[in-house]
Amino acid sequence: MDKINLKSKLNSFSDHWNPRIVAELNGQYVKVAKIKGEFVWHSHSNEDEMFMALQGEFVMEFRDRTITLSEGECIVVPKGVEHRPVAEEECEIMLFEPKSTVNTGTVDSEFTKTDLEKI
Repeated sequence: MDKINLKSKLNSFSDHWNPRIVAELNGQYVKVAKIKGEFVWHSHSNEDEMFMALQGEFVMEFRDRTITLSEGECIVVPKGVEHRPVAEEECEIMLFEPKSTVNTGTVDSEFTKTDLEKI
């Protein structure tokens, strides 16, 4: 058991839309990522996802509404709900997801990451 310095982990990379695993518990991964621009519309058939803004701001777009998340705010996207995160400026986020979660859900795109790095 060691403490995890999220800022240090986030400072170790600069690319966007490439989540890294920083911890795991109870069948879940805790991930951090930097995001900027628009992600792909997608949903997850079997997994809920939690997104938390650590630094900066982003919006979670749904087909019927948009929710803005600022530093320290989070949102849980239920399984089956189509969504798309968008960040006008770089934003640092943390995610809690089951280990089986593929970042683009059922959509295969240039953003799809299947072999995540543990940092």
